Amino acid sequence: MKILVTIKRVEDPESKIRITPEGTGILQEGLKFKVNPFDEIAVEEALRLVAKHSGEVVAVSIGGKEVQEQLRHALAMGASRAIWINHTEALDQMSMALLLSKVVEAEKPQLVLMGKQAIDDDQSQVGQYLAEYAQMPQATFASKKDSLDSEAEKNKQPGIVLSPEGSSVVVTREVDGGLLQVQCTLPAVVTVDLRLNQPRYASLPGIMKAKTKPIQELTCAALGVSASNHLKIQKLLKPTERKAGVILPDVASLIDKLRNEAKVL
Repeated sequence: MKILVTIKRVEDPESKIRITPEGTGILQEGLKFKVNPFDEIAVEEALRLVAKHSGEVVAVSIGGKEVQEQLRHALAMGASRAIWINHTEALDQMSMALLLSKVVEAEKPQLVLMGKQAIDDDQSQVGQYLAEYAQMPQATFASKKDSLDSEAEKNKQPGIVLSPEGSSVVVTREVDGGLLQVQCTLPAVVTVDLRLNQPRYASLPGIMKAKTKPIQELTCAALGVSASNHLKIQKLLKPTERKAGVILPDVASLIDKLRNEAKVL
C-alpha cells in the first residue's frame, strides 16, 4: 500500500521565541527548526504499517527550500521518497489542504497520515479540510491505550489497524472518559495524537541513504492551484507575566482572599 504523510517545518520549542518589533510575526534569526512532533509520530506509524503490510511511505511538505531539511529527516527515518511543494508565501489552512488534495489526487494513496495539529499555530484544521477536498472519510486524534500493565498488552492495542484485505482501517481515538474506535473505508485521512507511538531515531545508515532518495519538486501552478492566504495576523503578544505567589498564615486568610480579592466565593 501507499501511505502519504504530511510534514510541517516548525520552530523548535526549545528555542527562544521573539516577536518582531511590529508585532505581526516571529524573528527568524537564531531560531532552530524541526519536524512538527505530531507529524513525526505520523511518519513512525506509517513506517510501522508498511513494515507489516508492505508498500511505501511518501512524505510531502509545503514551503521554501528550507523544508527539504525536514523532508530529509523523514527519509532518514525510512520514508521511500518525498514531495516538496515549493511555495514561500504564507498560507491559511484551507489553501494548504487544497494543495495537499492535488497531491493526493495524483499519488492516489490508500492512507493519508497527518499530525493532528502543528505546534506553531495549533489550528488542527488541515486534516479535516483535506478529507473534505479529497472526498475521503476521516478519523482524527488516533491514539492507543497506554494504561495497560505490560508492553506485550500495549502492543495488542495499536491505534491504527488495517483490515486483512486492506479495504478499511480501524482507528482508536482518545475521548473524554475513555477510548472510541471508529472504522473507515480506504482511502482515508487519519490524524494522529501524541500517545500513538514513540518515533524512532534516524540511524546513521538511514541518514546516508536519505541523501540519495528523491525529492520531487512541485509548484502551485503545476498543481493548478492559485494558493493564497485569507488570514491576517493583527498582533502577537507575549503571555502575561504571572505575579509571584504569596504565603498565607492560615486557612482564614485564604478564605478572606478568595472571598474579597478573587471574588470566587
